Amino acid sequence: MIDRRTFLAAAVLAPLVVACAPTAPGSTLERARRDGALRIGISGERPFGYTDAGGRITGAQPEVARVVLRRIGIPGMDAVQLRFDRLIPALLAGQCDLIAAGMAITPERCAQVAFSRPDFVTPPAFLVPRGNPKRLRTFDDAARTGIRLAALVGSVEVDQARAAGVPDDRLVLADDQRTLLRAVADGRADAGAMAAISLTDELRRTPGTGLEVTPPITAQTRGRTVVTAGGFAVRREDTDLLAEFDRELTALHSGAEWLRIVSQFGFGPANVPPTSLTTAALCSA
Repeated sequence: MIDRRTFLAAAVLAPLVVACAPTAPGSTLERARRDGALRIGISGERPFGYTDAGGRITGAQPEVARVVLRRIGIPGMDAVQLRFDRLIPALLAGQCDLIAAGMAITPERCAQVAFSRPDFVTPPAFLVPRGNPKRLRTFDDAARTGIRLAALVGSVEVDQARAAGVPDDRLVLADDQRTLLRAVADGRADAGAMAAISLTDELRRTPGTGLEVTPPITAQTRGRTVVTAGGFAVRREDTDLLAEFDRELTALHSGAEWLRIVSQFGFGPANVPPTSLTTAALCSA
């Protein structure tokens, strides 16, 4: 069951952009406290943010957001699920007020929205036929070997593949992780690139594919190592919401509570952002 029971499928959301825009006076934070709920955006990607078999919105980031929002006086969440590349446009259009979908913090996205402190780090990996016959270890390998590479529409893996020299005509763009897995399993793509934790989760739930996940890979852009770290996103004008959200998110990270919340989704100590990693650094990388 979804908190406040507001879950809209992507297929019906497009015509509601204007209708869903906030109209009540006051800031987003003030309105959410008054209404008792904040609208979050998810993409259905496990383990970051999805709907479980009972219809409840869950995943690592919605569960963290649930705790943080309660602490800042917002007891409920409404949820909107959209394809990943539509989340930022939906946020800017007022369809949701917080993206809780495992979105990586990048300079391009920072130019459009404001991010919380880093909530996790999760490097990418490749989904490949068992034995990794192409010996893929980096995006440079993907470019050099001429493979067809599947990746999610709008994902950082698409950017990283392009930066390594994979041309668009060899990118197989998928709407979700299940479609990405099927593209590799059916031979429409030679490999798939995605967050290692997402690929591991999808493969665990889809046995018998003959596929495996490579060890996490180090991505590079213009010769520089790219740290893939994700956070929550809000509109840039929602400074009071971001400040209060960040304060409580930092409190979760300062102890063991954050890891307790996300461990059920496969996150572990290796996914804890180093204290030296900042949103400012990721936005200017």
